[in-house]
Amino acid sequence: MNIILYPNAKLNLGLRVTEKRPDGFHNLETVFVPFMGLQDILEITESDHFSFQSYGRPYDLPDNNQENEICVRAFRLLESDYKLPPVDIHLYKNIPIGAGMGGGSADGAFTLMGLNRLFQLNLSEEQLMEYAGRLGSDCPFFVLNQPMYGEGKGDELQPFCSDVLTQVLNADAYEIRLVTPGIHVSTPVAYRGITPRRAFGTPKPEGEMDLRDILRLPIEQWKDLLENDFEKTVFANFPELARIKQELYEQGAVYAAMSGSGSTMFGIFRK
Repeated sequence: MNIILYPNAKLNLGLRVTEKRPDGFHNLETVFVPFMGLQDILEITESDHFSFQSYGRPYDLPDNNQENEICVRAFRLLESDYKLPPVDIHLYKNIPIGAGMGGGSADGAFTLMGLNRLFQLNLSEEQLMEYAGRLGSDCPFFVLNQPMYGEGKGDELQPFCSDVLTQVLNADAYEIRLVTPGIHVSTPVAYRGITPRRAFGTPKPEGEMDLRDILRLPIEQWKDLLENDFEKTVFANFPELARIKQELYEQGAVYAAMSGSGSTMFGIFRK
């Protein structure tokens, strides 16, 4: 038996790095939205021995060790708890790596969901999210795969929608155009240049508008209010990204920004 899935990309609408935590990680606020216009292809097949193969866009693994690949890590997580039989995993990469679109996180989460279906493990959504959180902070979002307000490390999720956001995600009304310049932005390096908005445990500054309230405003107001805190430091290292953002506005984008810690830039255009 086999199963084929299509892990999709994500975009961040606003991203605030709010605090540095005592454990060395950062708290943030963002709204994740699924982007179905860019997908990987993931096939999982029962087999006599375990194997993993990737195709499409090349990417490097930590220590050049296949066991560090997120799909393999996802399999090992469930294998240890449920004695899974071996599988062949084939992954075709379309989503760029290190581009702020969550491609690796999506692959890991979809591997969990695919194994759950293939072997009828009957894991609940909550259980899948717990496993996904062990793979990475963005992974639980892809289990839900709907617009979500994220806090903490990005793994504390609440469903979020507004009339404006619904219109933006409606392909009949708006078009979201991506620019992927092929620049790899290391997430740890991006965080190193960040100054959090406040000290850990202190309240939100008076007058700071809630991210969700901004996303309820007409999209024309997002340009001046909806920020990605990574843009300042990442643009300083890669000025080309600032130029791309300006070009998107010159082409008529109603809103343009960087997704995640970059380097993907996106523009929202009225149709």
